[in-house]
Amino acid sequence: MSFDLRKIDHVQLAGPKGCEDQARKFFVDILNFEEEEKPETLKSRGGVWFKKGDIHIHIGIEDPFTPAKKAHPAFEVKNIEKLKSHLIENEIKIIVDDKLPGASRFYTSDPFGNRLEFLEWL
Repeated sequence: MSFDLRKIDHVQLAGPKGCEDQARKFFVDILNFEEEEKPETLKSRGGVWFKKGDIHIHIGIEDPFTPAKKAHPAFEVKNIEKLKSHLIENEIKIIVDDKLPGASRFYTSDPFGNRLEFLEWL
């Protein structure tokens, strides 16, 4: 083949108009992402971008907005039990799922109802 898919560059999740501050509180204050400056040519569309290491999450504005209830990004975690405790302390609801052999995992939602998966391979 003349091409090679190398990695996922970013994951885009949708949010409603005006969601940027709420997204910052969740992704920066709770999940410890850093806000990433959007290019000037894209700022007028609204939304906000975040990064943590090689993980890039873009929150794009969708109007009308509908959260992704099934489709989701999955984040590999070190010390998943500490993350669970941290989210619960911050009043974030989690749903534990023990159906994936060899992994500890749970689901939660961002402030807009988009599904997020967190897992640690055992």
